[in-house]
Amino acid sequence: MTELEYVPIPIYSDNYAWLITDGCSAIVVDPGDTAPVIRYCDENGLRLTGVLVTHHHSDHTGGIEALLSWSGDYAIPVYGLAKAFIPGVSARAGHGFRLTYSEPAFEASIIAIPGHTQDHIAYFEDARGTGVTHLFCGDALFASGCGRLLEGTAEQMLASLDGLAVLPRDTKVHCAHEYTLANIQFARHCEPSNTETNLWYQRARALRYDGLPTLPTSIELELAVNPFLRLQNPEFLGTLEDRFRVAIPNRLAAFTPLRGWKDIFRADESVPTERLWSTPVLANSRSA
Repeated sequence: MTELEYVPIPIYSDNYAWLITDGCSAIVVDPGDTAPVIRYCDENGLRLTGVLVTHHHSDHTGGIEALLSWSGDYAIPVYGLAKAFIPGVSARAGHGFRLTYSEPAFEASIIAIPGHTQDHIAYFEDARGTGVTHLFCGDALFASGCGRLLEGTAEQMLASLDGLAVLPRDTKVHCAHEYTLANIQFARHCEPSNTETNLWYQRARALRYDGLPTLPTSIELELAVNPFLRLQNPEFLGTLEDRFRVAIPNRLAAFTPLRGWKDIFRADESVPTERLWSTPVLANSRSA
């Protein structure tokens, strides 16, 4: 079995479209823009065989039609949630559906993860010969963070994150945005004594200074550093109670103010911005 490569294609100011390839054919996840994806495929002689969409926001779907036009094959399956209206989606499926491609040899299960949007889904690839699993989760789970509640409820998002948190710990998590440094700074405010978070910040900062992605992350790392997956941590709960001066009786009661705090948090990042992104800034997308 040919080993697959998982390539983050930078688009816009901080998005990634993920490309799954065997060196000949490719599946693209969340093609919000077309030019960078086409450029990579042309340079590497790759043929488009599939498109996976996590949710309806334009920075994840805006390039679908142009990508199909470039491929010359409008019959290429474009997967998305069955009950959502997403222009360009031709293969509609729901939670638990298993999709299979032969070129590249790729199989994944769909996981419904509402919260950021009501139509949000993830694609979970089971362990192959390497024993490594992969998750393409759009804007639900980020490195050291999670997506904003733009359509769903706190209850939905917490349940979605809990569902992802029980996946195999070595699962590679392919998020759709490079928000890592800002997210880690917030996580450090939540748990100042978390050694893993402080070490992760130094590693991530070095990667971004060199213009490299911080992704994929892993479920194991997120359980250690992501405040939205650590709602039961005593230090973290104490931070929330001190900040909001209210009792935090359960995990949902912790998640709600935490997400609100993150929405207004402003990171102070000193890495020169020209080093943070290796492709031209085409637009600025902040829907997540």
